[in-house]
Amino acid sequence: MAGSGSVWGIEIGQSALKALRCSMAGGEVIAEAFDYVEYPKILSQPEADADALVADALAQLLERNDAHSGKVCISVPGQSGLAKFFKPPPVEVKKVADIVRYEARQQIPFDLADVVWDHQMMPGSMIEEGFAVESEVGLFAMKREQAYRQLAPFDKVDLEVDIVQLAPIALYNTVAYDRMHERVENDIFDPDDPPKSTVILSIGTDSSDLIVTNGFRIWQRSMPIGGNHFTRQLTKDLKLTFAKAEHLKRNAKDAADPKLVFQTMRPVFNDLVTEVQRSIGFFRSIDRKAEIGELLITGNTVKMPGLAAYLGKNLGFDVHVLDRFNRLSGEDVLSIPQFRDNAPTFAVCYGLCLQGLGVGQVHASLVPHEILRERMIRAKKPWVLAGLAALLVGLGAHYWFTERTWASTHEDLWKNASFEVTQMDTHSTRQFNRDAELTNKLNFLNEVGKELSGNVERRLTWLEIIRVVNKSVYREDYPDDKEPSAAELPLDERRDIHITAVDTKFYEDLSEWYDEDRKPRFIDEMRNWRRIMDREEIPYADLFETGPTESGWVIQLKGYHYFNSDKHITEGGNTHVRKNMTTYFLEGKYQLPGEDGQLMEFSPEELGLSFPLLLDENKAKPEMLPNPDFDRTAAMADPENYDVPPQIEVGKLDFTYQIVWKPNLLTDRLEARAEAEKAAAEAAAAQGDLEPDDEQTLTNLAP
Repeated sequence: MAGSGSVWGIEIGQSALKALRCSMAGGEVIAEAFDYVEYPKILSQPEADADALVADALAQLLERNDAHSGKVCISVPGQSGLAKFFKPPPVEVKKVADIVRYEARQQIPFDLADVVWDHQMMPGSMIEEGFAVESEVGLFAMKREQAYRQLAPFDKVDLEVDIVQLAPIALYNTVAYDRMHERVENDIFDPDDPPKSTVILSIGTDSSDLIVTNGFRIWQRSMPIGGNHFTRQLTKDLKLTFAKAEHLKRNAKDAADPKLVFQTMRPVFNDLVTEVQRSIGFFRSIDRKAEIGELLITGNTVKMPGLAAYLGKNLGFDVHVLDRFNRLSGEDVLSIPQFRDNAPTFAVCYGLCLQGLGVGQVHASLVPHEILRERMIRAKKPWVLAGLAALLVGLGAHYWFTERTWASTHEDLWKNASFEVTQMDTHSTRQFNRDAELTNKLNFLNEVGKELSGNVERRLTWLEIIRVVNKSVYREDYPDDKEPSAAELPLDERRDIHITAVDTKFYEDLSEWYDEDRKPRFIDEMRNWRRIMDREEIPYADLFETGPTESGWVIQLKGYHYFNSDKHITEGGNTHVRKNMTTYFLEGKYQLPGEDGQLMEFSPEELGLSFPLLLDENKAKPEMLPNPDFDRTAAMADPENYDVPPQIEVGKLDFTYQIVWKPNLLTDRLEARAEAEKAAAEAAAAQGDLEPDDEQTLTNLAP
């Protein structure tokens, strides 16, 4: 029997909230209203606040529609629940529930007390004289914690949910009612000669659901690939932000180079085809009599140009987009451009409405039983309250007649006291409001002060890092600051390091810098430094796998040195750079202005410096340089006896050096140092190791 009244089918997707309201009239399902609320960000993005985005979308739905007036059915993702189908032995229908309960204990990998589950016999089951002869039972389950998590957004907006259904099962209801109604309504199913099956591929944002059904039997699987994978592929290969890549994916035809866009996304197309082929192959291995007739695709990703044709070409099936519903009436909704543009995403909502109206093939629901029990009790509460109200009226009448004389003689007994209480309450409220106003003003001024002082410190961070980087460049300390001649000290004996360029680059996420090429290079660099400096431990060994995270700068130094003679083969070359620059950035102590302008010593960790890296393993190359000792006048005056060459050959090593820098303000450094000192003093106090001076220090550090 068809249900009466209207039903809302609501799907909370990863990129948008979809809602469709339907009702029954004259045996037809009529679409009365719909809504499509797209989130500002996709829920699975790291920076997205999923709860806030869903709450805002539901608020918009309720603001634009009256969702409290009808039944509400919602879907949950296929991977959030469990759908199993099994054939019970021939048994009385009334005993099927006992068999299902036993099967539930075997199939559901959790304690049944922690699970919400339901079951039903599937269409085409043969019932003869009260016995289930040839039947199939569907078992649906979801963890109770997950069910309450899915219902939480609706509870916050006081929207009562009547049915909770898995999204793949809702899609089955849609296809069974809209495309297979003739075979299903005849209720004739021959397991030895089943009708052709249809594959439904619902491509979501982060995952996809694949359902194979012939109207009577269902097989479904969730696949870990969705529309976001196309966006991430564009982000990775074309070096775009996520928002720009999403826009490019949706408008690929209008791109400057559409061919490049589709070539970039081809690996994801191939992965999707591979997953579908693998799933269909597995299905055929467990049901060898099944014959697949067509492939229906749904979800907004199907609007991507060429997707349907690509799937049809590679899978060998007739592929159709599920963007029209043959048995759904209501042109006032179906003709709206926004509904037509997003029709493929409303298939789940349509199936939910069909179940709510009582015409869906699957009617099982995953609403927790305790919620249903609470609603039943709440429905009876008005009658209980009416009885209590009648009793109170009688008691009140008795009280009124009994105390009438007393009330008339003490009319002004509490009048003055009540007036004083009211005045005091008004005064108290006024004072509380004034206090809150002053507190807010104080907080505002404190924030302004922090911002102003913070801006001053931020201007100093670059001056500090320039000073630190400048000190990292090794320079010989010549007597009287006078550089010796090439004859006195050959160029390849000089240890000076020369920097030719300094570049910086900001990364929103430093893990992009620490990529698959740079990671092994950095690990080798740390091992080389440990060997050269004879260190027991390798710095950052515990961070080799993750590398630097969050936002920060990468400072790049390009330079060279001539300290590459054969005489210093173990000290020159790349070793010279590591011994000086890498050691400086790992173990150096930097003198910088601190409190009251006094110089203070800071470590690399305090300044936010980490992951020093000599980018390349280069070798010194010979280079001809002008000889500073060559005297052209003397050579011309006596060319035969003048033996100073005009040029000298020297080995030159060019190198590129990088260091990660995450700016750390002076106040943050001082606070961290104070907290560390306080923690050390407290630890010493706990062990009884404090001297009198240490106790005074701990007292000073106390807040």
